[in-house]
Amino acid sequence: MSTESDVAGTPPPQEFESSLEPINKVGVIGGGTMGSGIAEVCARVGLDTLVVEVDDAAVDNARKGVEKSLDKAVSRDKLSTDTRDLALDCLSFSTDMGDLADRDLAVEAVIESLEEKLSVFRAMDKVMAPNAILATNTSSIPIITLGSITSRSDMVLGMHFFNPAPVQPLVELVRSLGTSSETMDRADRFAVQVLGKRVIRCRDRAGFVVNRLLVPYLLDAIRMFDEGKVSAADIDSGMMHGCGHPMGPLTLCDLIGLDTIEAVADVLYEEFKGSHNAPPPLLRRMVAAGHLGRKTGKGFYEYDS
Repeated sequence: MSTESDVAGTPPPQEFESSLEPINKVGVIGGGTMGSGIAEVCARVGLDTLVVEVDDAAVDNARKGVEKSLDKAVSRDKLSTDTRDLALDCLSFSTDMGDLADRDLAVEAVIESLEEKLSVFRAMDKVMAPNAILATNTSSIPIITLGSITSRSDMVLGMHFFNPAPVQPLVELVRSLGTSSETMDRADRFAVQVLGKRVIRCRDRAGFVVNRLLVPYLLDAIRMFDEGKVSAADIDSGMMHGCGHPMGPLTLCDLIGLDTIEAVADVLYEEFKGSHNAPPPLLRRMVAAGHLGRKTGKGFYEYDS
């Protein structure tokens, strides 16, 4: 969860001497906002990148999403046309999980649902090579829960990218009780030396580092707005101009998606039981009404469709 900033396109990958097995072929399961962004990050540096989606319509949406993002970066002079063309050449799409068989790393990026993620991890474990890393982009679900249903819990970890993935530099690497040191080191080397990201390592606790700090702050902003004593615009303006944040908390809620915030808050509250982690009633009502933010055209603000 984060905001956009000005970061130039990452240069093509280089060769690095290491005793760790290299990661040259990447799979991404789920082509939504985060999945397509992760795929774009990998394709921009020349990696053979496969996106797996549930059906042809979803594949088409994922492809259009990546193309739109790349074209936007070119139009803003953040990416060269050569790098855009390289990325498009490196991307492929499929509806068959079996096509992940030759991948060195697969990153699950489906909806924040335990049942959906467990299903994906069972399928990845079945089709992928024994030395392949299985990663999840979850922002809250315990990594050990996903790793324990596979035959390789030592090769399962969290790789939590931030939105938009092609722009935001941070990746949280999350180690469960089952994750091996070698898996962490391979993923760290890949994220830093190949993708050009900044890495922080986290324990397998709900929210990891960033969301554990960020989500309670966002929930407090929602509670303040619900009290009716200050407008959404003034809350956001206060944090932008008083604390130097690039955008206010309610604008950020709309960008992230209120359903995502609710899901993460539920997981945080279940693990830590702190009242500051409990989803406020207004958040529950807005999600029930389908007012999820930018993706639905209405949240704390209204947006052009």
